[in-house]
Amino acid sequence: MYSTHRIFQRQPLILLLSALLITGFFATTLSSYYVSKRAILDAIIAQELPLTSSNIYSEIQKDLVQPVLISSTMAHDTFLRDWVLAGEKDGEAMARYLREIKGRYGAFSSFFVSERSASYYTGEGILKRVSPQEPRDAWYYRVRTMQEPYEINVDPDLANRDALTIFVNYRVFDFDGHFLGATGIGLTVDAVRRLISNYQQRYHRTIYFVDAEGKIVLFGNQSGRQETDLRATEGLRDLVDRILREKSGSYQFRANGSEHLLNVNYIPELKWYLFVEKGVDRALADIRQTLYINLAICLGITLLVLFLTHIALTRYQRRIEKMAATDKLTGLLNRQAFGILIDKAFADYRRDPRPISILMIDVDNFKSINDHYGHVAGDHILNQVAARFLEGLRASDIAVRWGGEEFLIVLKGCELDHARRIAEHLRAGIEQTQFKADKASIPVTISIGISQYDGVEAYEATISRADTGLYAAKNSGRNRVCVETSS
Repeated sequence: MYSTHRIFQRQPLILLLSALLITGFFATTLSSYYVSKRAILDAIIAQELPLTSSNIYSEIQKDLVQPVLISSTMAHDTFLRDWVLAGEKDGEAMARYLREIKGRYGAFSSFFVSERSASYYTGEGILKRVSPQEPRDAWYYRVRTMQEPYEINVDPDLANRDALTIFVNYRVFDFDGHFLGATGIGLTVDAVRRLISNYQQRYHRTIYFVDAEGKIVLFGNQSGRQETDLRATEGLRDLVDRILREKSGSYQFRANGSEHLLNVNYIPELKWYLFVEKGVDRALADIRQTLYINLAICLGITLLVLFLTHIALTRYQRRIEKMAATDKLTGLLNRQAFGILIDKAFADYRRDPRPISILMIDVDNFKSINDHYGHVAGDHILNQVAARFLEGLRASDIAVRWGGEEFLIVLKGCELDHARRIAEHLRAGIEQTQFKADKASIPVTISIGISQYDGVEAYEATISRADTGLYAAKNSGRNRVCVETSS
């Protein structure tokens, strides 16, 4: 068999198809991802966080605003005001009243501070006398001069071993509007923090409270925001003034290398801002996983399509190459393919000068075979002759149907003497073969002309000398081999 070289290149088509498939799949997948991402973020900002904030606010009204209502009830209680106006004569009555408030509502502490006597009453009786010179009593004198009816303050509770406590300090007035003192109840900070932590676990959000100065006053035990001043917090420092001014809204910021979504609501009962925060990475975890799965599927489909395309192209390319490069009747190369391969053979010679010999072959008296046995029989003879040529050649040799009953063989790496022996072998083999057509035995012989490339001439000149040798063989009686050397 002889070796054929690739005439058509399919790599550019495969690369183009790969680029189109990958670009199409990735563009579709990524565009779907970004559209879904935008839709999810919009839903979180417009619906999820506000709804969560509303739910938390409803629970705060039940769990944290209740102390404000209790304190308001105490401040407007007729018993408390009558007792003060009567001269605070029965201290045990006030202590019993404060114990009942504490027990009935489950408060951590309950208190009343009298403006007239400066006495600090608790459920245990008089705790102390407040004084403007005492730093720990500054809260009372602040409450006495403020315009709002109450404040929420975080301070150590002297009556409970200085446990950090959230106090609701409510101003008390008599029936004529004169200031009588401050009353209220307290909740431990730890209890409220546990409450916020419970919210966070239930809603999978970061929840914290911010005062009017932009400082975080309460956060859950597992909160991701434990700084005390938002103006020193990455991402929020540039938004805090706007947030405090607008009092409610949705915001987006970047901190610690990730995006965060934030919903803010002002709670007038507490005079605090409720911050509900959610990280974008966590919100997009599922859709990002879907993206990776889709990309993997797209890559798999792309590879499968390319593999099937490669198989199909290989199969069709072989058929096309065979049709374009071979003679349909004999299966040998045609002259179009020969032009490509001979150029390569001579280019190889210039890199590695190894001898090249050419055989020009003609079937003797082929016209008489056609005339006597018919063209179908003649075609059958040519096909059998070509098959015998292929049996006697090397894989590196090139066999071509030159035209009609003529054949050309290029022997690479073959000197003239060796080429003569190959030619004689081919001639003898054809002569000794019994060719048949329609059960008739047809004697066939061939004439061969040989030439060797001299290293400088064009290959057409080498072929021309082989053709001259062929004519010499035919003129000498046919069925022989003649060598034509360069002058």
